[in-house]
Amino acid sequence: MGIGPQPRQSDGSARATLLDRLARRYARPLARFFERRVAVRDDVPDLVQEVFLKLSRMPDPTTIDQPDRFLFVTAANALRDRARREAARGAGLHEVWDDEAHPGSDFSPQRVLEGREAVTRLRDALLELPERTRDIFVLRVLEGLKIADIARVIGISTRATEKHVARAMAHVTAALEAWRHD
Repeated sequence: MGIGPQPRQSDGSARATLLDRLARRYARPLARFFERRVAVRDDVPDLVQEVFLKLSRMPDPTTIDQPDRFLFVTAANALRDRARREAARGAGLHEVWDDEAHPGSDFSPQRVLEGREAVTRLRDALLELPERTRDIFVLRVLEGLKIADIARVIGISTRATEKHVARAMAHVTAALEAWRHD
C-alpha cells in the first residue's frame, strides 16, 4: 500500500503533511525501539530525530510503500552507524573501575567461560542465518514482539513469519546441541 501524494496540495505541502503525519504516528514507537537498545536514554531523542532527518532528505518520501518497515529498518541502521562510530572512537573504554560498585561474582571461572562460549556459539549460529530470518528471530525471541506485529512491520504474512522463527529456532538449537556434544 503506497502512501501516495495528497490531492490538491502543492508537492511541498503534501511532503510536509506526510512527514508530519509519520512523525506523529511513529515518534513514540521509534523511541521505545531505541530505549530497548541503548544504554544512555538521553540518546533516544537524537536517534529518533536521525530517522526522521533521513526521511526528510529523501527526494520523494511519498513513494514509500511500507512506512513501518522503512522507518524501523532506518532505525536499525541508525543504531549500527552509531555503534560503528562509537567503536571507532573507543567510546566507553576510559571508564575507571570501581571495586565497590562492581563486586565479584559467585560464578566459577569455568562457568563464566562456558557461558561466554555459549554466547559465541549462539552469535555464530545467528550469523549463519539469512538476514531476514535473523531479524525476525531477534524481534520474536529477544525483543518479545508478537508474530502478527513482526509480520506487519516486515511486510510478510504471519505464516511466513512463523516459518522464519521455526527455521531459526531449529538452526540455533541444532548448533547449540552440537556444541554441547563436542
